[in-house]
Amino acid sequence: MGENTASKNHLPPQAFGVSVDRNPQSSDSKWFDDDGRPKRTGDVWTACAHIITAVIGSGVLSLAFAIAQLGWIAGPTVMLLFSLVTYYTSLLLTSCYRSAGDPVNGKRNYTYVDAVRANLGGVKVKICGFVQYVNFFGVAIGYTIASSISMMAIKRSNCFHQSGGKDPCHMNATPYMIGFGIAEILLSQIPGFDQLHWLSLVAAVMSFTYSTIGLGLGVGKVIENKRVRGSLTGISIGTVTQTQKIWRSFQALGDVAFAYSYSMVLIEIQDTIKAPPLESKTMKKASLISVAVTTLFYMFCGCFGYAAFGDQAPSNLLTGFGFYNPYWLLDIANAAIVIHLVGAYQVFCQPLFAFIEKEAARRFPESNFVNKDVKISIPGRRPCNINLFRMVWRTLFCGYYYCDFNAPSFLW
Repeated sequence: MGENTASKNHLPPQAFGVSVDRNPQSSDSKWFDDDGRPKRTGDVWTACAHIITAVIGSGVLSLAFAIAQLGWIAGPTVMLLFSLVTYYTSLLLTSCYRSAGDPVNGKRNYTYVDAVRANLGGVKVKICGFVQYVNFFGVAIGYTIASSISMMAIKRSNCFHQSGGKDPCHMNATPYMIGFGIAEILLSQIPGFDQLHWLSLVAAVMSFTYSTIGLGLGVGKVIENKRVRGSLTGISIGTVTQTQKIWRSFQALGDVAFAYSYSMVLIEIQDTIKAPPLESKTMKKASLISVAVTTLFYMFCGCFGYAAFGDQAPSNLLTGFGFYNPYWLLDIANAAIVIHLVGAYQVFCQPLFAFIEKEAARRFPESNFVNKDVKISIPGRRPCNINLFRMVWRTLFCGYYYCDFNAPSFLW
């Protein structure tokens, strides 16, 4: 993928849609890496920001519900086990960034699919690639819906406060989804993953913001109740049927597993890291820090939420209205969720954008529309490079399913 680019004077958009005119063999090593691409600048902290943005999603607010189904013994135990599995598998995947067992000079695998191709090959590449990109598409849809729910929760919380709870406060999701879509259309013009570090940092801070608010509200509720609710085995049969108990237990396991998932963007995150030190060493350290911090927050949010509500723990502590007051604090938390989802959307969609753009460049190497950057001069700033294909394709991707969802507008 990268080894035969040295003979070309013009490189088509690479894994992150970067197009530059140069000869890597003669380029200054200060500006380009060993594979001829622009120098990577990521470090352990930018990698942590990407990972935490990908991992700590609004799913953290459903962990109280998950523990309520499993109880005080199985709930925290399952959470700890999933954290260990996530960390161990991330270590294995980190070692796949460089091929041929050479962590220093081995050929780089820029994406998860490249790693599958180098280590497994054959039909497995198509299967894993299909699963990964369909997953990205599903995440984009899920984040769109989740963000609109949080935005409506802000409006609904204020409505409840003003009406004293007498107004059911139904509302339309359409304008909120459109607003989220416009934001994503603008941010999707960021050329590649390596330029997302600032957005991931903001999103990571927002993750901690709403998680901390959820934790604080849970602690306050426990103090107000003057006791810890819940049981060792979770919600009891009688409160729910045996079938419901089994179903909810599996749902809880799924919630916890979903809350730890970031393997499908790990290689892409690792490809933003500078060397030395070794990319794998930096990524392993970032994975350890991120998984440890994530698990700590998950334990606190899940356990205190369960301690506050017991078997009645809502599926989402903030939008499920486990709490109604202080309403302004709930508004801040839900706004933080929306901002986080704006960043997380880009973290998961940039690899999909890059894949389509790389395939387009491979299939249409002579097309100026696909490969040529248009320089736009901005007074007082460096010229801005705009790739027309990237702009059109990403705009269509971010815009089309908002129209599809908004055709039958739904109420909340």
